[in-house]
Amino acid sequence: MNPGKIMKYTGIFLFIIAFILSFGLLTMSDYILTEEIINREREGKKYEIFSSEARGMFGRKYEWNFTFINDLDDVFKRTNQHIRDQFWISDETIQKIIDLARKEDEFVFDTSLIEKVFTERNKTNEAKIRYLNDHTGWMDGRGYPDRKNLHDDLVKAQTTVNNNIVYQEGYGDYEIKQLKFSLTKHASQGILLENSWIWFLLTIGMMCLGGMIYALAAYGWRKPGIKNDGIFFSSLKALGWMGIGLGIILTGFYVFIYFYPEYVTNWVILVDPLSRLLNGGEASHWFLYGVLYTLAILVMGVRMFLKYKGNNIQVIRTLSVMFFQLGFAFLIPEILYSLNKPGYDFKNIWPLDYDFFYGYNLDDLMSGGTFGWFILFWGIMLVIIAVPFLTFFLGKRWYCSWVCGCGGLAETMGDPFRHLSDKSLKAWKIERWMVHGILVFVVINTGAVLYTFFTGQGSLLGVGTDQIRTVYGFLIGSIFAGVIGVGFYPLMGNRVWCRFGCPLAAYLGIVQRFKSRFRITTNGGQCISCGNCSTYCEMGIDVRWYAQRGQNVIRASCVGCGICAAVCPRGVLKLENNKEKGRFNGPALVGNKNYDPVTSA
Repeated sequence: MNPGKIMKYTGIFLFIIAFILSFGLLTMSDYILTEEIINREREGKKYEIFSSEARGMFGRKYEWNFTFINDLDDVFKRTNQHIRDQFWISDETIQKIIDLARKEDEFVFDTSLIEKVFTERNKTNEAKIRYLNDHTGWMDGRGYPDRKNLHDDLVKAQTTVNNNIVYQEGYGDYEIKQLKFSLTKHASQGILLENSWIWFLLTIGMMCLGGMIYALAAYGWRKPGIKNDGIFFSSLKALGWMGIGLGIILTGFYVFIYFYPEYVTNWVILVDPLSRLLNGGEASHWFLYGVLYTLAILVMGVRMFLKYKGNNIQVIRTLSVMFFQLGFAFLIPEILYSLNKPGYDFKNIWPLDYDFFYGYNLDDLMSGGTFGWFILFWGIMLVIIAVPFLTFFLGKRWYCSWVCGCGGLAETMGDPFRHLSDKSLKAWKIERWMVHGILVFVVINTGAVLYTFFTGQGSLLGVGTDQIRTVYGFLIGSIFAGVIGVGFYPLMGNRVWCRFGCPLAAYLGIVQRFKSRFRITTNGGQCISCGNCSTYCEMGIDVRWYAQRGQNVIRASCVGCGICAAVCPRGVLKLENNKEKGRFNGPALVGNKNYDPVTSA
């Protein structure tokens, strides 16, 4: 066996051993809940209720986090039910208000009637009065011809209050998720806590080492020149069982990180020492995610250096995304946290950073002194000045292929799967509707939350702004950008999110399409129709169609990565920034519903 194969198998062996060991770590802890652990989270009366309900768990040793978390779920349910029983607006209360509202021949509602019903004044009744006032203010002074009409309006208010009482006084879904993670992590006991650095090196560290050894063996001794030999015969890279299995693993990881982090607390413990070193605090599941995301870009970036050696643009571009991810997305925010400043990623731009204009973020920035105002100013300037200015001169590649973290992961870890992107006309049509539809969605979402922020109203045109924000955050921010966006690399190519979902890519694409100096020029006389350019276009552009006709590629979706030019054996394609005049040199007009790249000439 030659040395190259030995190195390959060594890298694979190290990676698989570390991978299996990392899953074994999830079972290497016992869990013991104590009152001291709960007291770390103490805040208000609901914690007293929770602590009382959780006493049956105190001191009990759990060998599996599944049983520990299941019992925690029961405690949260009992606590919330206790709070519902305590703050519930009863039917009897509604009937008393109606009786007091009775006049001679009609019923006149007055908010002062609510206070009269609650003769005993205590914290619970004060809360009930406040909630009923908030939801019946629009009824104040209104007359009703009969008891039924008043009853119906009061029942609507009663239903709203009772449905939301848990989120007002108890534990909402988001808070439960955060507390379950924190309580599970702090209840964890075992050898992992005492030797987390060693276990970090044996799992995450060894996976990185195995990956780099494999990349060195696969590409290190090749002569300059991009070779994709046998890529369609690879089970991992051509939708074989290995690729499907990897897609399931990546998707599962994102599901747990986003929605069930309490089940992977042992992985978070691995990076606790690194978190304390950088920001002085314990690691969260988002810190773990940041570590793994950054390491994936760095390790697979080394692979890119080796694979694309001799192609200066690809080497420099890879170095750029590694730099921005490590520095701007990971290290700088953590250092800012250690200085008690907002941990801001200075390269993240609205609308990709969709919560930048959310009320709580604006409040934090405006209360953060000069630095907070600087971040607010910086974010606004990026949206209204930097994006159109830089895109005009450089195209969207300045961000999507050189700066963005999503693009950085797609270009490095996702590079082996770029040929899986769908090049069909149908996919292009779906892409255009989806990505621009999401851009409209995020604009509506942002407009709604800004309306709420400046007016203090809770709804816009009868729709709750919190509902809009929650729907966008769940469907787009979590499911699409995270779970599907990365989990589907081995199934649909590496730019699923960038192509079909990213609202910033849509914004950049609109500018690039209609007002930019960037284009990919083609020399049709040199094209031999090998199809490499189309095959390896991660954005699903049929580049060969343009090359055969000598037309410039000016598609809004093009991220200017330059791979099409890199894999062309004849030098037909060239990325250029030139005068706008002459940029449109053919009939291919994006948005023309009569245009068909298959039948048009």
